[in-house]
Amino acid sequence: MVTAAAAVAAVGTVAGLLSALDRGGGDGDSARPTASPVPSRVPLPAVPSATPTADSPSPARSSARPEPGPTKPTAGRPAPSTAPPAPAGLYRYGGSQVLDWVRAHPSDPRRPLIESRIAARPAAVWFADFTLDTIASRVRAVTSGAARAGRVPVVVAYAIPMRDCGGASDGGAPGIGAYDEWIDRFAAGLRSHEVIVILEPDALSQTECLSGRQRAERYAALARAGRVMKTANPRARVYYDAGHSDWNPAGAQAARLRAAGAAAPASSDGVFTNVSNFNRSEDEIAYARRVLSAMDAPDSLGAVVDTSRNGNGAAPGGAWCDPAGRRIGQPPTLATGRSRIDAYLWVKLPGESDGCKGEPGTFAPGYAYELAAG
Repeated sequence: MVTAAAAVAAVGTVAGLLSALDRGGGDGDSARPTASPVPSRVPLPAVPSATPTADSPSPARSSARPEPGPTKPTAGRPAPSTAPPAPAGLYRYGGSQVLDWVRAHPSDPRRPLIESRIAARPAAVWFADFTLDTIASRVRAVTSGAARAGRVPVVVAYAIPMRDCGGASDGGAPGIGAYDEWIDRFAAGLRSHEVIVILEPDALSQTECLSGRQRAERYAALARAGRVMKTANPRARVYYDAGHSDWNPAGAQAARLRAAGAAAPASSDGVFTNVSNFNRSEDEIAYARRVLSAMDAPDSLGAVVDTSRNGNGAAPGGAWCDPAGRRIGQPPTLATGRSRIDAYLWVKLPGESDGCKGEPGTFAPGYAYELAAG
């Protein structure tokens, strides 16, 4: 089965995935290819716009005033609350391909719609290369920009060995030891502010190509990854791969998730579903809750759903490669109003092609316009 994050590694260089510039400010959310012989229900990925470089210009600073220092209680008034602040809005990274296109095409008649409905929304930033020397500084470029803007970034760690079972998105670390080191350095870039980590799309949904030993090593590496990230930044929210509602049965997926540490609060905040897919939110919410229940996960664990392209649901026949008639889904937000659903996120940026309306992982304005107008 083609994975939801297929073609990421294969197109990283072409798409500029690994060298994005952090040149934009942080904006908030409004509301708060190897195909299988039969049609696959899992699309190619959203693949990532760019990730930053260490020497990228910093994003524009937020106009918000700095937080005041401690004050003494005034007589007759209660002392200031020491409770943590409510979650901020999500962070819009300034180096995405859609923003590059918007800036470069001021007169294109499609620009206003693409800008207002896609480019203005916060989306995830992917890190899909195995580059030990720069991974910490590039992650830090995103998290630092988000901290200055008072927003919450979404970052995707995507470098597991045997990624995509050697398919279109083959790549990642050369071995488990190397992956552990990459994770250590990735975690070092998370800083101390709130950040959402999407940990290894497809890594638990697609394990059939692995031997028993390799599977056990993967589970252990993912459990370790979550612990390392949450130790490096206790405010990091780490979510594990639950695939989507048309892939593995909830019970089977839950067993894999438990083996990988996803039911343990020391390493996990829950699961993610629908990355780069098209299934409707209601289906994914029900599925995510079934998975969490089958995991016997504590109530503190929740789920996040990728809504970037699910406005019209899945395409007929399970078409996955830039299928016609799809549209963007619910805007990204940390306030879903649904129990155990922590966020709707745009993990795949709408308009970045699966490989049919453009090179895999590159921005296709015609496709983006269809999604925005649909």
